[in-house]
Amino acid sequence: MNNLLGSKYWWLYSLLGLVVLNYLASVYHYRLDLTQEKRFTLSKPTVKLLRSLNDRVSITVFLEGNMPAGFRKLSASTKELLQDFKEYSKSNITYKFMKAGEGMNDSVREAFFLKLDSLGLRPTNINVRAKEGETNEQRMIYPGALISYKDREVAIDLLQGQNMAGGASTSLNNAEALLEYKFAHSIEKITADSVPLVGYLIGNGEPLTYNFVDLIDRTLKLNYRFAFFPLDKAYFIPSEFNAIVIVKPTLQFSDRDKLKIDQYIMRGGKVIWLIDNLYAEMDSLRRKQTDFIAFDRGLNLSDQLFKYGVRINLDLVQDLQCDKIPMVVGNYGGQPQVQLIPWPYFPLLSSSPEHPISKNLGNVLSIFPNSIDTVITPGIKKTILLSTSSSSRTLSTPAIVSFNSAKTEEDLRTFNRASIPVSFLLEGKFQSLFTNRLPGNLSDTLSNVYHQPFLPSSTENKMIVVADADIVSNVVTQEQGPLYMGYNQFTQLQYANKDFFLNCMEYLVNPSGIMKTRAKDYTLRLLDPKKIEQEKIFWQFVNIGVPVLLVIIFGLIYQPLRKRKYSH
Repeated sequence: MNNLLGSKYWWLYSLLGLVVLNYLASVYHYRLDLTQEKRFTLSKPTVKLLRSLNDRVSITVFLEGNMPAGFRKLSASTKELLQDFKEYSKSNITYKFMKAGEGMNDSVREAFFLKLDSLGLRPTNINVRAKEGETNEQRMIYPGALISYKDREVAIDLLQGQNMAGGASTSLNNAEALLEYKFAHSIEKITADSVPLVGYLIGNGEPLTYNFVDLIDRTLKLNYRFAFFPLDKAYFIPSEFNAIVIVKPTLQFSDRDKLKIDQYIMRGGKVIWLIDNLYAEMDSLRRKQTDFIAFDRGLNLSDQLFKYGVRINLDLVQDLQCDKIPMVVGNYGGQPQVQLIPWPYFPLLSSSPEHPISKNLGNVLSIFPNSIDTVITPGIKKTILLSTSSSSRTLSTPAIVSFNSAKTEEDLRTFNRASIPVSFLLEGKFQSLFTNRLPGNLSDTLSNVYHQPFLPSSTENKMIVVADADIVSNVVTQEQGPLYMGYNQFTQLQYANKDFFLNCMEYLVNPSGIMKTRAKDYTLRLLDPKKIEQEKIFWQFVNIGVPVLLVIIFGLIYQPLRKRKYSH
């Protein structure tokens, strides 16, 4: 080493060493993640997915140009994540950043925006300042990305499921926490050779109207293989279905229908129950323009759900944290005066921060939900997915639905219940409702004719129960047709209904473990404003004065030592 440093070509050796070091750093990447939440470490399922890629995946991110600081931070985090993706995928991931529509003429740009909209990526309004000293102006950005693989394309909306009205910093922080999940899940979906088969049960009055177009056509058919399944005409539910959804049945279930669902569950089938126990529809209120009574639909499902571990109550949930609807509040000049008024029958449900399905998710809009209680069922784990705020209550049947639901201070004081559950995840070994109840001839028929022997219990399985089917419904307007589920056309707010439903479905049918990446925490470690004000002078001195003092002290010590050293 001394010979090298003493050589007249030492500078050449140093240059060569730097070139080799830079080359090795570009080939072999290593990062030491010292954050408590491991925010810079990719999960094992994501790494496994990236290493399994055998063809090029191209990603175009539309987070470029003049944007507020929060969006620039989201852009930088996305770039860091995709760089990690590229390295783990052995360069099968390529990416670029651009402003949506940049460099295109008007007609091509408009066609491109229509394409993004058809893929589910919609623009967001932001305030930006073009130049220093100028006023802010509104601009549209597409906070998302387009992923291409072979002849397939899928769009990612990075803000989908986030309520920007609740605070941009928190929403953008949540979006940053979900970056790994959204990109990994989309790559997994676009590169998959097979797609799960989902059945939509019909035969018990399940809706097939325009109010469920977003659920059926834009959600289930777009993301899965899909089929309607007539429960009343079949002898059993085939195990080829990876999951079934039971959406807002209005007709009573017979014991034979319940047996088919029961045995499908015992054989490992996954179910999402979206049940409205009471007849309570907004159309009835608008049509009658007066109060009406919500009554039991008589679905005959209580004993079956009770056996699996939950009970959907015959009540209506109200919450002061709720959506708004237009109401006539008076007359002016003979014309009705309409205002948007909070309506407690439309609670905004909070998601559980403890489970990947609902973590980092915005509020979910519900319409006339029921409450859910749990019952003692050995071996079944119950997790709350959706619940009300701390200012809620329930109305037992017969429940009177009224436009003026909370008129006085006394009424408001009755909203004294917190976190009323509206959705549960059930996991474990379920016991059949029909154990020791099935007639012998029916048991023989199932076994000998249909080769579906009766099973008294299941292996490890899971299901999701939601006591409000309208969380997956959409509004239909004359001007725009069917809108998106969870969208209020009056306030123009988009709630997280679609994300919640898709997360539920993914958790049930996707065994890869990618869903677990939704559980990541990105903690905002903000400064305390009070301490900043109280200790402002002190910390200014620490940051400005202390470095200057250290330099002066070093000089005062170093100069005498240097003089003493060279005085001889």
